Parts: sequence; structure tokens; C-alpha cells
Amino acid sequence: MKDYYDILGVSRSASPEEIKKAFYKLAHKHHPDKGGSPEKFKEINEAYQVLSNKEKRAQYDKFGRVFEGAGAGFQQGFSGFEWQEGGFQSPFGFSGNFDIGDIFSDFFKEATTSTRKRKSAYQNKGRDIEVNLEIDLEEAAFGVRKDISFKTYLACEHCNGKGYEPNSKLKECSNCKGEGVIRELRRTFLGEFTQIIECPKCKARGKIPEKPCKTCGGDGRYYGNKEIKVDIPIGIRDGETIRIRKEGEAGILDGLSGDLYIRIIIRRHSAFERKGDDLHTTLLISFTEAVLGAKKEVKILSPLKDREKEILLKIPSGTESGEIFRIKGKGVKHFDAPGQGDLYVKIKIETPKKVSAQAKELLEKLQKEIE
Repeated sequence: MKDYYDILGVSRSASPEEIKKAFYKLAHKHHPDKGGSPEKFKEINEAYQVLSNKEKRAQYDKFGRVFEGAGAGFQQGFSGFEWQEGGFQSPFGFSGNFDIGDIFSDFFKEATTSTRKRKSAYQNKGRDIEVNLEIDLEEAAFGVRKDISFKTYLACEHCNGKGYEPNSKLKECSNCKGEGVIRELRRTFLGEFTQIIECPKCKARGKIPEKPCKTCGGDGRYYGNKEIKVDIPIGIRDGETIRIRKEGEAGILDGLSGDLYIRIIIRRHSAFERKGDDLHTTLLISFTEAVLGAKKEVKILSPLKDREKEILLKIPSGTESGEIFRIKGKGVKHFDAPGQGDLYVKIKIETPKKVSAQAKELLEKLQKEIE
């Protein structure tokens, strides 16, 4: 059986003031907002619930347990306040016989202030935004700076995102007295209970503008068109995403901005197909070039601003259609490593649809020689 006196660290003859003082000290130490154990905090609260009440304490001293009438609704093992993310919870809300404002007056304000700050930083944070950006293969291979624009919430320049007129300021919310939460008294067949809820007037911020900004209406942001410049890194691949911190949706009332995610889409190229960091292209040659061999100019990928570049590829005699030649180091630069991919040239022998009588005769002679 639990010894409530041991839990609070007081003697059985401790005065109400000593019990209350011990509870304050332990509650501060084990408060979940300060990294304490919710179970320990629950145990401390349970002990104080009994020992701070004259009648319950007398019952506990005499019988080692506390008996409640039907009206109170709680039996031995009352769970008291349980800590869950977002604040104190119990099966029936806060007890009507336990005034949270009196008992937790000092660190409750601290907790609500901490909660309010978290809400300001995270609940008021703007959303992340994802946009698609189409670029050319050359831009992906050599890098480029691009202008992009999109619709989103922007920080109000008139009030610098604060939500109130420059010559004004924030004032304490009259509804919650700056705590960001309000107490609602509820009556049930189990008794009266006080429930803590978010202040609807200030939305848990604890403050409201004296004069809301005439441009944004008090939100600290407005919906409009945003334009930014983004540097596309060399070697980026199709479908990859660039993250730019704090360039997404502006937060409410100077809250944090979300992030911008730019998804890269590379347009199809007329001459090259990219596979990883290698490039593939097709080269047309004539039948005679395939038989006799030749030197052919092959296009290589170059920046859009430069003149189109070519290199000479030696086609050996007897080359067959579908044969592939590799040109080392003429692909795309690696994004995350030194060096670059290769260029693969696939040979396609072009067959003429019309030939002269003389050419036909020569081809027939050649065919007999080959046979």
C-alpha cells in the first residue's frame, strides 16, 4: 500500500503548510514539462489530493485508505491528473475540489507560457510547399540559375509579419488574462469539474493586437505571388528534389516559414537519352561508310549558351548496324563524385530508298563478289 507521507517526504504530524510546500517542491521537480516522469507526478498529485484534505487525511490516518461518497465519484486509487502530450488530462477533467489555479499558480503559468511558445513556433508555422520545375538536359548537366514563381502566403511587409500596425503593439488577451487558456466549469452527476481549454479569442497566444494590421487583417501574412531564384546543381537527375529552408508558406503572426521543395523534371532531348550519368545517341551512316569505314562528326552535349560542339568518331570498316561505340568522359558530370559519365553512340546504317541504275549495277557486282 502506498504511504502518502513517504511520497511527499513529510512526517505524519506535518502541518498543511508543510505538506503544501513539499508538494510544490516535488511538483516542480517532476513536472512533465520539465522532463519529469508522468507516473511520478501522478503519484505526488494523488498523495497531495488526500493529505491536503482534512477529512480525507483523517480517514487515511485511521484506515490507511480513503472512502468517498457516491457524490464524489472517486474511490481508492483515484488516478488524479495524468500527463499527456498537450497538458493535464483525467477521466473526468479537472476535479472540482482541486483548484488548479491555486495549487499550480506559479508553474502552471510557466507551462502555459511554454505551450504558447510551442504553438507560436509550430502551430503558427507555415506549410511546406512543393513545386515542379522543368529544365533542359543541358541545364541539368551543367547547372543553371532559374527564376521560379508560385502562389502562397507571404509575410506582410507593412507589419513585418507581426499582425499589428507599426505604431501599435500587442496587448494582453482580456479573455484569458494572458495565459492562452481558459477554465470552463462543468457540472455533472459526479460533481463540478474545471476543464482547461485553448482560448478562442487569442488562439492560445495570450496576446492580441491593439490595432490589427490594415494590410493583412491581423494574421501577419497575405496570399500572393512569390518569386525566387534557385541554383540548380550540376548533374542533378530527373525526379530529384531540392529543399530550400524557410522559402515555403509564411507563418501566422511572425511564425516560422515552411520549406520549399522543388521537384526537378528534365525535358526529353532531341538527340540524347540520359541513363544515369551516361548519354546515349544514334549516328546514321551510309552503307558504303559501313563497308569502307569513315570518320564522322558526333554531337556532344554542351551548355545552351555555347555553340554546339562535335567530335570525330572513327568508324572502322565492316561496322554493322546496331553496333555501339563508347566515348569516355563525354556524358554528364557526376552529382556527388568527381568525374563524369560516358557517351554511347549506336550506329544505324541508312539504306537509300532510291538508287540510280548505275549505282544499282555496281551494287549487284559487289553482291556477287561478296557471295
